[in-house]
Amino acid sequence: MRHNLRRLSRRQLLSLCGGVGAFAAIGRPAEPRPPSDAAPTSGEKAADALPAAIRALRPMTEGVAPITVDEHRARLARAQRLLAESGLDAVVVGPGSSLRYFTGAEWGLSERFLGMVLGREGEPVWVVPAFEKDRALEQVRIGTDVRPWDEHESPFPLVARALADHGVGTGRIGIEETLPFAFSDGIGQALPAARLSSATPVTAGCRMVKDPHEVALVRRASTVTLVAFRAVLASLSEGQTASQASGWVAAAFSRLGFRGGALVLFGPDAAFPHGTTKPKSLGRGDVVLVDGGCRVHGYESDVTRTAVFGARPTDRQRHVWDLVRKAQEAAFGTARPGVECQAVDAAARKVIEDGGFGPGYRYFTHRLGHGIGLDGHEWPYMVRGNTTKLLAGMTFTDEPGIYIPGELGIRHEDTVAVTETGCENLCPKWSGTPEEPAVV
Repeated sequence: MRHNLRRLSRRQLLSLCGGVGAFAAIGRPAEPRPPSDAAPTSGEKAADALPAAIRALRPMTEGVAPITVDEHRARLARAQRLLAESGLDAVVVGPGSSLRYFTGAEWGLSERFLGMVLGREGEPVWVVPAFEKDRALEQVRIGTDVRPWDEHESPFPLVARALADHGVGTGRIGIEETLPFAFSDGIGQALPAARLSSATPVTAGCRMVKDPHEVALVRRASTVTLVAFRAVLASLSEGQTASQASGWVAAAFSRLGFRGGALVLFGPDAAFPHGTTKPKSLGRGDVVLVDGGCRVHGYESDVTRTAVFGARPTDRQRHVWDLVRKAQEAAFGTARPGVECQAVDAAARKVIEDGGFGPGYRYFTHRLGHGIGLDGHEWPYMVRGNTTKLLAGMTFTDEPGIYIPGELGIRHEDTVAVTETGCENLCPKWSGTPEEPAVV
């Protein structure tokens, strides 16, 4: 998609910032804002301090619903089928996104164990801190067997007993991969005759493939993210800090009805894919890179947009931007059921290397992308050596980049979903009509 590089109106800019990506001069230099403008406090005063484009945002919460208890039950049933297929007798899941995925329970990780034991049959058994039992029961929507442990007790004999009650005290037990070592070690000591193994074939086996409801939540999160980014890009001014722009992103998400944020980088700082400890302020002609997302009923987006502020992009900026765009399109065109994850990475990397920015990770310094769902980074990973074959329903990021230290960084990132015949971009092209047509 090629665009005229003349100065663009806000209407034109916002029109171009959707889809797989767009490149244009954004904004015109303004007087630097005083530091006091960078930190609005709260309530109406804070809202009044926001740029008009952000103040104009309205909630986008209608039309999306959370995952239901029946859907969680279906996930547990699928996990039980995968237990048998994987040769596991049971799985232990502690606090985190997998617990939320299977049961809807949200519980923060601490030194006190709370978790679910799931065998091949029956409902889950819960082991919880006794003094937190009432709060835990608010989270337990599936299963009635809740076993509390007091502060002076170890929870792991209760886990062992729950497993023995499932008839697998000497079986092969899957441990969810994010469970801390102290917990898995405690379970192992309480079950010396059992064999502890990774539960990833079950957890990832379920979570990698999203159903239509999950894809819809990721799609809404991606749409919301684009709306927030456009409002911030339309509000930039010369001399402002990256932290102020990041604050605007968070505020934009809040006004849209969600929690989210973004990394914002200006100029040569964009060559640091995950940012720098010494960020620079925004100057005319700087590359602007905005990378972030939000959660919609727990499901995340991850989007990056790259543009140039206040001036016509240079030939060098334009060339790199176009090359990264072609790489992203090559990956998108390669992704379909049956294709190995590494092939998607290779398709993008070949375009960048053939364009003179190789070999290997020299300029395209990271993998192409990662799965996304309840976690911002989850299975599967689009990286060399990953022979996992894509399946319809998998969602991942398509995010090639070129990073030239001391000069610039360009990344295009969209969240996409594998379909039965190819791939769908979950970041739709913008079709709104901004109210203010003036040049920013």
